[in-house]
Amino acid sequence: MNAERIVRIVAGFFVMLSLALGVEVSPIFVSHYFLFFTAFVGLNLFQSGFTQFCPLNNILSAFGIKCSC
Repeated sequence: MNAERIVRIVAGFFVMLSLALGVEVSPIFVSHYFLFFTAFVGLNLFQSGFTQFCPLNNILSAFGIKCSC
């Protein structure tokens, strides 16, 4: 599995988790402030599409997972 797939999986997981924690109709609702985390993940994905800078890629490369960039 390459770094791009891992980044997409982790980002998708964080978006779904933060939505579950931030939307009132969710059974695991905690606070509306978790929606800020959803926005942060989305903005990070957006900027990484333009700049090719992704903090998770740096972390994964430190663990020896190769990026096919």
